[in-house]
Amino acid sequence: MTLAAQAQTRTRVRWIVAGMMWAAIAINYVDRTVLSAAAPRIQSDFHLSAVQMGVVMSAFFWSYALLQLPAGILADRFGQKKVLGLAVLWWSLATAVTGFATGFKSLVALRVMLGIGEAGAYPSNAGIASRWFPRNERATVAGIFDSGSKLGGAVALPLIAVMLAVFDWKVTFAITGALGIVWCLVWQFMFRDSPSEHPRVNAAELAHIRDGLAPNAAEDKRNTVPWRKLFAHRNIWAMCIGFFMINYNSYFFITWLPTYLVKERGMGLMEMGVMASLPLLISMFTEVLAGWASDRVYSSGRLSLTATRKLFLIVGLTMASSIGLAAFAQSAVMAVVLLCFAKSGMTVAASQVWALPADVAPKNMVSMVAGVQNSVSNMGGVVGPIVTGAIVGATGSFVAALVFSSALIVLAIINYLFLLGKVEPIEFEPPPMELENHERNNANARA
Repeated sequence: MTLAAQAQTRTRVRWIVAGMMWAAIAINYVDRTVLSAAAPRIQSDFHLSAVQMGVVMSAFFWSYALLQLPAGILADRFGQKKVLGLAVLWWSLATAVTGFATGFKSLVALRVMLGIGEAGAYPSNAGIASRWFPRNERATVAGIFDSGSKLGGAVALPLIAVMLAVFDWKVTFAITGALGIVWCLVWQFMFRDSPSEHPRVNAAELAHIRDGLAPNAAEDKRNTVPWRKLFAHRNIWAMCIGFFMINYNSYFFITWLPTYLVKERGMGLMEMGVMASLPLLISMFTEVLAGWASDRVYSSGRLSLTATRKLFLIVGLTMASSIGLAAFAQSAVMAVVLLCFAKSGMTVAASQVWALPADVAPKNMVSMVAGVQNSVSNMGGVVGPIVTGAIVGATGSFVAALVFSSALIVLAIINYLFLLGKVEPIEFEPPPMELENHERNNANARA
């Protein structure tokens, strides 16, 4: 850092960027949630069967999970500003025009279109974190932007319910879609792919960012490593396996939890609505706090980056394993307390999960690595509700389903302890032709 940079008061533009990343994820989840809230009216208006409505609700995941990797590749190649901006615009338009749907087929098509757009959100955010934030701030920013998903799941639902009561469901889709369009306009004016290109980032902030960047954050966008080679590295497997198991558990809170509280714990609909939102609301703040705390631990120098990531992953997942204890709670209140504790633990782990792509990805492949991780993890979101339903259907109770969920968390702990290796940028040997050219260039330079 130069003397001039040291003398300046550091600007904080990167935290405005973090706020925009958070808003993108919050809007992402708001637009996913609208259909769930409007489902009874849509099902009635179009005379859809329960099976057809289930297909409509799941159609989003078909494209969302499959396109995570392609979205990451595009973000690394063309820049996160273009890809994230286009992604938000795409899914916002898909949401806004849902009011023009004419029946089952058009609803399915529009939900697939929504998934295509939303696939670009998390991979792009991970890439932005790698370029705009030093390593000792990445868990904080990961906790910030991922906490937007909890807001979308907990707060948006009652707000959307109010809009549905005041407006027609078609108007509600148009209003929520407009949120993302406004976000896109702000994004285009205020964001740059590189902090060095931003007019409001001063030398002190730029030096702070660059001093804490890993070698994989270089601004050269050339990439010669085939994405398939990522699957040869143990850390990529560990990240995917662990996040799959975390997401398996996380989706319980936005799929089966209301049914559990009503049927297993005897709650009325109003009480259930409040209690079901508590785990998401509490975990939203827990995730940001956990990310901040882990960055403070790493910055102190007491633990290496590997030890810090593993510590918070294991602590968070140990908390998450209490989902199994909720099955045996004597009262509904205690069950909800344990579920809040479990969901908070999942977000403690998530603050590290979303920091890992920037920590381990090869140069200019952060969004790609994040896409691989999120694609596999969302398979947990697809499989989890199905398996839980099958266990509940076979046993007539949620006890075995919650115990099974807890067992998967234990496996996730073992995975992160032993399969996840040293947290550092992955390096691959260059292809033979590139290596030959490199050696020739070195020889010419010596000559």
